[in-house]
Formats: sequence, C-alpha cells, structure tokens
Amino acid sequence: MNQHDHPEAGAASPELPRVLGLFSLVGIVVGTMIGSGIFINPASVARELGSPALMLAAWALGGVLSFFGALAIAELGAMYSRAGGIYVYLREAYGPLPAFLFGWALILVIESGTIATLAVGFASKYLPFFIDLTPLQQRLAALALIATLALVNVLGVRKGAYLMNFLTSVKFIALIAVCTLIFIFARGSTANFTVAAPGAGRGALGGFGVALVAVLWAYKGFETGSYSAGELRDPQRKLPLGLFIGTLAVILLYVLANLAYLYVFPAVKMAGSARIAADVMALVFGPAGAAAISLIILLSMTGTANGHIMTSSRVFYAMARDGLFFKGVGRVHPRFRTPHVAIAVLAGWAAVLSLSGTFEQLYAYVIFGFWIFMGLTVAGVIVLRRCRPDLPRPYRTWGYPFTPLLFVLSAVLLTLNSLIHAFWNSFIGLALIALGVPVYLLWRRDGSRPTAD
Repeated sequence: MNQHDHPEAGAASPELPRVLGLFSLVGIVVGTMIGSGIFINPASVARELGSPALMLAAWALGGVLSFFGALAIAELGAMYSRAGGIYVYLREAYGPLPAFLFGWALILVIESGTIATLAVGFASKYLPFFIDLTPLQQRLAALALIATLALVNVLGVRKGAYLMNFLTSVKFIALIAVCTLIFIFARGSTANFTVAAPGAGRGALGGFGVALVAVLWAYKGFETGSYSAGELRDPQRKLPLGLFIGTLAVILLYVLANLAYLYVFPAVKMAGSARIAADVMALVFGPAGAAAISLIILLSMTGTANGHIMTSSRVFYAMARDGLFFKGVGRVHPRFRTPHVAIAVLAGWAAVLSLSGTFEQLYAYVIFGFWIFMGLTVAGVIVLRRCRPDLPRPYRTWGYPFTPLLFVLSAVLLTLNSLIHAFWNSFIGLALIALGVPVYLLWRRDGSRPTAD
C-alpha cells in the first residue's frame, strides 16, 4: 500500500515538497532532543541516585539506548522514506490498528503533551525570570508560543526549518560555551565527581530505573526526524546519517553538561536544586549568568516545541491520507505546500493540554506512552527482517539483533517501572491509548479500509 493510493489523498491535492537537507535534519534531531530536560532533570537524577558515578552512568546509558533506537529507526526510515515516520513503520510491521493507536496517542498524549509541557515550562519556569507574570498571564504566554510556532510552520517547511536551524545552532553553541566557561572560571572541585550525597538515592534498581526515566525524557526527540522523511532530499542516505550525527552530538553534550554541574555542585547540592543550570550559572557568574542561562533555556524550549510541531504534524497528515483520520487533515496548502490543517489540529490540542495540567503531570503522561510505541517500533526491525526479508534495505541496523533487542528490553523495563512508581499517571496514559480502539473501529466502519503494504 502506498500512502498516495487512497482516495483521501486526492489527485488534485499537492504533495509535500522534498526540500530539507542533512543540516536541517540534524537541526531537527538535536533541536528536539535538547529541550528543557538537561537544564532541569539532572537534579532529579541526583535525588534518585546520590552517587556521581551512578548519575553519570545513567546519562551515558540513556544516551547509548537512545542511539540504539536511532540505529533501528534509521533502517526503517531508509526503507520507508515517506511522511509519517514511526506511524508508517508500525503499519508495515503490525498492521493499521497499532499504527492508528500510535497516531492517536501521539495527538492525545505524546507529541501534544510534549508541546504543552514545553509551553508550560517556558511560561511558568523561565519567562518569569525576565517578566513578572500572573498565573493567567503565564497561561496566555504558553498559548501565544504554541500559536506563533504553528503559524511559522504553516507558512512553509523552509521557514520552520530556518527557525529550527537558528535556534538549534544558538543553543548548541551556547551550551558548549557555558560548560567551557564553567570549567575555566568556576571554583569547583573534581572531588565532586566521586563524593556521593549522604543518605540520597533509593539504593536499588528501582531508583536507577526512575532516574533513567528522567534521563530518557531529556533524550526524547531523536525519533522526530523520521516524521519528516517525506520532505527530505535523498532520504535513504541522509536520514540514517542525520539520526547518527544528531544523537551522538547530544549524548556528548549531555555528559559534558553533567560534568560541569558536578564540578560546581556536589551531588547533595544538585539534588536540592530546582533549576540546576540557572543555579550553577548564578553561583559562577552572578545574576548575569543566571539571566544568560535562562535566556538560553527559553530559546531551547522554543526550538524544541517548534521541532515537534514541524515534524509530528506529518503523522496526522499520513494517517488522513490512509483514511484513518479526518480527511481534511490530509490536505496540503496550495501556496505554502505544508499540511496546514494537521499543524492546526496538533497546535489546538496542545493548547488545550497546556491549560489542563501541571508540568509534572504532562511529563508523566508523555513518557509512558512514548516508550510503549518506541519499543514496538524498534521491534519492528526484527519483525520485518523475518517477515519481509526481500525488501530493499539501503541501511541495515548496526549490531543487529542485539542493539534492537537491548532497546526493546529497556523500553519494557521502563514501562513497568512507570507503572510501579507512577501508577495513576501511567494508568491514565494507558487508558487514553486504549480509547483509540473503538475510535479506530468506527473509522474502519465509516471510512476506507487501509491495509499494510
């Protein structure tokens, strides 16, 4: 089945143009991965583990697991280089129902929740550093951010990519500069790399699992490049390369940032910090340092939200072209050549979520649903190797089958860990996903009946 074989696509409907290059793809991967997590979550990891060695191990392991996931997605993306990414891979490996549930979870929880989480964090945690805002004004600021980014992406994929590349370049260079300046000017101590926080940490695998959830939230985003494969030039070569370059760059930056934090703050002080990056910069450089890092974080969160709006809207576009979503969502703007309806639907629901929950609640919903489908997607590499061995594979996953199996195992363990330590939030996320089953059955009854290729 080709996504253009369905009547919903419409012969008169324009297609998405292939205008994105390797730099734009790397910008998407790096820009969506580096959001707010590396500025906030190191403190959560310190509280759970207490030991600097375990903290750094969690960040390194999270990076390795994310890289294994990127390896698998690169194979799938090179095979199916069309808009929709993971939705397409799930459809080809398991059929339309799991693919639909992924898209359903994406708009209800995963991507819309990520955008909402970033908007809420932008407006409530860091914008007040510069502007004194009431709670109502914070909510309006979150809505304004979502609306502005949606408009930019409706006006053209190149405009969204230019904004993405600019914001990604600024925050990546700024983070490297911040870490370098900390090591040069801070009166820190390398002893902090070995001294554990007294009494901190759970002292069990459960604590490491909870810490790893926070780490992997910070790494979330490497998969988003696959959603825009239908707009990428030479996707069979550039999609794997972009995923590798982007993921490895973020891993190195995250480990460097944690070393910089630890150099200034011992683990016990890190554990008590609500905004670790801002606190470190304030200590080293005073109010000017705190202002600088807060501005970097605001730009970072803006770039990450832009990346999610730019890429995940392509999933709903692909679903509509398959007859599994509202027909109008599959439309392409005749002038701007963007899936403008899909962008509007995603931004609208993200705006609703931004008004409905706290930063932490949205975070819990997002990470639970994400890992269920990421595990299934990476397992799809094994499924398709066994069921459809003759399909062309321009790139084959390095370390197969061990790297995808390790990723799938980690996804299972993280899902179970979330159920144990955040049962109600996880249950809500699972219930929202399950609600998609009757919706899918209604769509199949009333609309077209797509089948896997």
